[in-house]
Amino acid sequence: MNKLLISNTLLATVTLAGCAATGANNNAGNAIGTANEIGMNVFKAAIDNQCRSQIEKQSAWRIASAAMSDSQEEAIKARVCGCVSEQAPQQVTLVELGNAAIDPSYRTQLVARVVAKSLQSCYGSIVG
Repeated sequence: MNKLLISNTLLATVTLAGCAATGANNNAGNAIGTANEIGMNVFKAAIDNQCRSQIEKQSAWRIASAAMSDSQEEAIKARVCGCVSEQAPQQVTLVELGNAAIDPSYRTQLVARVVAKSLQSCYGSIVG
């Protein structure tokens, strides 16, 4: 379901960007910038989902979360995965984002790679 939602959202973003870019030349730059921003927001949402999934699989998290309330767990997940999501744009190129918009399997690999690069450092800086 998440993959389908992300895929449809990315397709809608590309379609809307194409429609917006067909207007006057002076608005084309703004339309492309807006499409890039929307695409990045969708990418960050996918990063956040993957991060939350991966953090729960870590043994350090399972041990630490045993002593936390649900609200504490959610607050820490939000901080850690927010950190991962904020680092994501520095780890991908526009070409990679374009490929991710077209190819769901590439998108899955890209998201997993970005989360793997940042999760430990963000977790350590927030929890440790």
